[in-house]
Amino acid sequence: MREGEIPSWTTGGCLCGAVRYEVHGPLRPVVNCHCSQCRRTSGHFVAATAVRLEAFTLTNSEELRWYRSSEAARRGFCGNCGSSLFWEPTSGEKMVIMAGTLDSPTGLRTAAHVFVGDAGDYYEIDDDLPRFTDGDHGIEIPDG
Repeated sequence: MREGEIPSWTTGGCLCGAVRYEVHGPLRPVVNCHCSQCRRTSGHFVAATAVRLEAFTLTNSEELRWYRSSEAARRGFCGNCGSSLFWEPTSGEKMVIMAGTLDSPTGLRTAAHVFVGDAGDYYEIDDDLPRFTDGDHGIEIPDG
Protein backbone atom coordinates (compact mmCIF):
# COMPACT_ATOMS: atom_id res chain seq x y z
CA MET A 1 0.00 0.00 0.00
CA ARG A 2 1.34 3.46 -0.91
CA GLU A 3 1.63 6.11 1.78
CA GLY A 4 -1.65 7.93 2.28
CA GLU A 5 -3.61 5.26 0.41
CA ILE A 6 -6.67 4.02 2.26
CA PRO A 7 -7.30 0.30 1.75
CA SER A 8 -10.73 -0.77 0.49
CA TRP A 9 -10.41 -4.05 2.40
CA THR A 10 -9.21 -4.32 5.95
CA THR A 11 -9.74 -6.19 9.20
CA GLY A 12 -9.86 -5.39 12.88
CA GLY A 13 -10.90 -6.58 16.28
CA CYS A 14 -10.75 -6.32 20.03
CA LEU A 15 -7.76 -6.71 22.34
CA CYS A 16 -8.33 -10.41 23.08
CA GLY A 17 -9.43 -11.40 19.55
CA ALA A 18 -12.89 -12.62 20.57
CA VAL A 19 -14.51 -10.04 18.26
CA ARG A 20 -13.19 -9.72 14.71
CA TYR A 21 -14.54 -7.91 11.68
CA GLU A 22 -13.83 -7.21 8.01
CA VAL A 23 -14.42 -4.07 5.97
CA HIS A 24 -14.95 -4.44 2.22
CA GLY A 25 -15.29 -0.82 1.21
CA PRO A 26 -13.79 2.61 1.77
CA LEU A 27 -13.44 4.03 5.25
CA ARG A 28 -14.22 7.61 6.21
CA PRO A 29 -11.34 9.71 7.54
CA VAL A 30 -11.03 9.66 11.32
CA VAL A 31 -13.14 12.04 13.39
CA ASN A 32 -12.27 12.66 17.05
CA CYS A 33 -15.36 12.82 19.26
CA HIS A 34 -15.10 14.62 22.58
CA CYS A 35 -18.67 14.06 23.84
CA SER A 36 -19.11 12.86 27.40
CA GLN A 37 -20.45 9.46 26.29
CA CYS A 38 -17.40 8.77 24.11
CA ARG A 39 -15.07 9.95 26.86
CA ARG A 40 -16.76 7.64 29.37
CA THR A 41 -16.78 4.60 27.12
CA SER A 42 -13.16 5.02 26.01
CA GLY A 43 -11.48 6.69 28.96
CA HIS A 44 -10.56 9.70 26.79
CA PHE A 45 -11.91 10.99 23.49
CA VAL A 46 -12.80 8.60 20.66
CA ALA A 47 -11.02 8.48 17.31
CA ALA A 48 -13.41 6.81 14.88
CA THR A 49 -13.83 6.02 11.22
CA ALA A 50 -16.96 4.72 9.51
CA VAL A 51 -18.04 2.40 6.71
CA ARG A 52 -21.32 1.76 4.96
CA LEU A 53 -23.13 -1.04 6.76
CA GLU A 54 -23.25 -3.26 3.66
CA ALA A 55 -19.42 -3.19 3.52
CA PHE A 56 -19.05 -4.35 7.14
CA THR A 57 -18.95 -8.01 8.25
CA LEU A 58 -18.50 -9.50 11.70
CA THR A 59 -16.33 -12.60 11.37
CA ASN A 60 -16.26 -13.50 15.07
CA SER A 61 -18.92 -12.01 17.31
CA GLU A 62 -19.37 -14.53 20.11
CA GLU A 63 -18.28 -12.00 22.77
CA LEU A 64 -19.79 -8.90 21.11
CA ARG A 65 -22.13 -7.04 23.43
CA TRP A 66 -24.29 -4.03 22.66
CA TYR A 67 -25.27 -1.17 24.94
CA ARG A 68 -28.07 1.21 23.94
CA SER A 69 -26.36 4.47 24.93
CA SER A 70 -29.08 6.80 23.58
CA GLU A 71 -32.16 6.88 21.38
CA ALA A 72 -29.82 7.62 18.47
CA ALA A 73 -27.31 4.77 18.77
CA ARG A 74 -25.91 1.69 20.41
CA ARG A 75 -22.29 0.91 21.26
CA GLY A 76 -20.56 -2.40 20.66
CA PHE A 77 -17.85 -3.75 22.92
CA CYS A 78 -16.16 -7.05 23.74
CA GLY A 79 -17.75 -8.82 26.70
CA ASN A 80 -14.47 -10.56 27.43
CA CYS A 81 -11.76 -7.86 27.31
CA GLY A 82 -14.00 -4.76 27.35
CA SER A 83 -12.64 -3.17 24.17
CA SER A 84 -14.84 -0.40 22.79
CA LEU A 85 -15.36 -1.29 19.12
CA PHE A 86 -18.39 0.28 17.44
CA TRP A 87 -21.00 3.00 17.50
CA GLU A 88 -24.03 2.17 15.37
CA PRO A 89 -26.75 4.73 14.68
CA THR A 90 -30.32 3.44 14.85
CA SER A 91 -30.76 4.57 11.23
CA GLY A 92 -28.54 1.64 10.26
CA GLU A 93 -26.79 3.33 7.34
CA LYS A 94 -23.25 2.92 8.67
CA MET A 95 -21.02 1.32 11.25
CA VAL A 96 -18.73 3.68 13.11
CA ILE A 97 -15.53 1.86 14.02
CA MET A 98 -13.07 2.86 16.73
CA ALA A 99 -9.95 3.54 14.67
CA GLY A 100 -7.62 1.89 17.17
CA THR A 101 -9.31 -1.48 16.59
CA LEU A 102 -8.29 -1.60 12.91
CA ASP A 103 -5.36 -3.78 11.91
CA SER A 104 -2.43 -1.77 10.54
CA PRO A 105 -1.70 -0.22 8.18
CA THR A 106 -4.89 1.82 7.94
CA GLY A 107 -3.81 4.65 5.65
CA LEU A 108 -6.30 6.86 7.53
CA ARG A 109 -5.79 10.43 8.67
CA THR A 110 -7.69 12.46 11.26
CA ALA A 111 -9.95 15.07 9.65
CA ALA A 112 -11.88 16.86 12.43
CA HIS A 113 -12.99 17.16 16.05
CA VAL A 114 -16.66 17.03 17.11
CA PHE A 115 -18.46 18.00 20.31
CA VAL A 116 -15.51 20.19 21.22
CA GLY A 117 -17.54 22.10 23.80
CA ASP A 118 -17.94 18.85 25.74
CA ALA A 119 -14.21 18.05 25.77
CA GLY A 120 -12.62 17.09 29.07
CA ASP A 121 -11.06 19.87 31.13
CA TYR A 122 -7.80 17.94 31.50
CA TYR A 123 -6.58 18.28 27.88
CA GLU A 124 -6.30 20.80 25.06
CA ILE A 125 -7.15 20.24 21.42
CA ASP A 126 -3.92 21.63 19.99
CA ASP A 127 -4.04 21.00 16.25
CA ASP A 128 -5.43 22.99 13.33
CA LEU A 129 -8.12 20.50 12.29
CA PRO A 130 -11.71 21.73 11.87
CA ARG A 131 -13.73 21.81 15.10
CA PHE A 132 -17.48 21.38 15.45
CA THR A 133 -19.70 22.05 18.46
CA ASP A 134 -21.97 19.11 17.57
CA GLY A 135 -21.63 15.88 15.57
CA ASP A 136 -22.49 17.39 12.17
CA HIS A 137 -19.04 17.40 10.64
CA GLY A 138 -20.03 16.68 7.02
CA ILE A 139 -17.17 14.25 6.46
CA GLU A 140 -18.62 11.48 4.33
CA ILE A 141 -17.68 7.89 3.65
CA PRO A 142 -16.00 7.94 0.21
CA ASP A 143 -17.68 6.28 -2.72
CA GLY A 144 -16.08 3.05 -3.65
